[in-house]
Amino acid sequence: MSKLRPETESELDTQKQELIAALKTCGAVRYGDFTLASGKKSKYYIDIKKASTDPKTLKLIARQAALRVKEMDVNTVAGVELGGVPLATAVSMETELPLLIVRKAMKDYGTKSRFVGDIKPEDKIVMLEDVTTSGGSVRDAIEVVRETGANVRYIISVVDREEGAKEKLKEIGAELVPLVTASDLLK
Repeated sequence: MSKLRPETESELDTQKQELIAALKTCGAVRYGDFTLASGKKSKYYIDIKKASTDPKTLKLIARQAALRVKEMDVNTVAGVELGGVPLATAVSMETELPLLIVRKAMKDYGTKSRFVGDIKPEDKIVMLEDVTTSGGSVRDAIEVVRETGANVRYIISVVDREEGAKEKLKEIGAELVPLVTASDLLK
């Protein structure tokens, strides 16, 4: 991603602190014994669905992500069901870019498509993700999108747990852009 303008950097730093506070306030950060989607065990859980159902927190996420999107060469905002859909919808509204929803599996009725929204081979897509750990689920979605000829170069994650997703996505030519990292959130 291109280097951000200094005023954008400053605005992002301010919004990052607001987002950290909002995530904690809405109950998105919980402590205990949890099993993650990746199968890993963790002493903390980040429930972005709590954040995406809280209008004030969702608005903060959308605004911070939109600032990042404006620095990217993209023309579509995508989200994977279920967690990425409210995030991508909010960012689509904030940026006025078209929305694409990526289903985890093909439906066996209706259009039987893996996508809701238009997708064209020339599309340059930014994908929204709630939490990234290993990057496995978003990587699968990127592969499905790329099969259409469209390109996903960026993934904006609300929180990156810093457990390998950035490196795994880089291997397939995609850049992870976290709004917040686990290190930021757990300070």
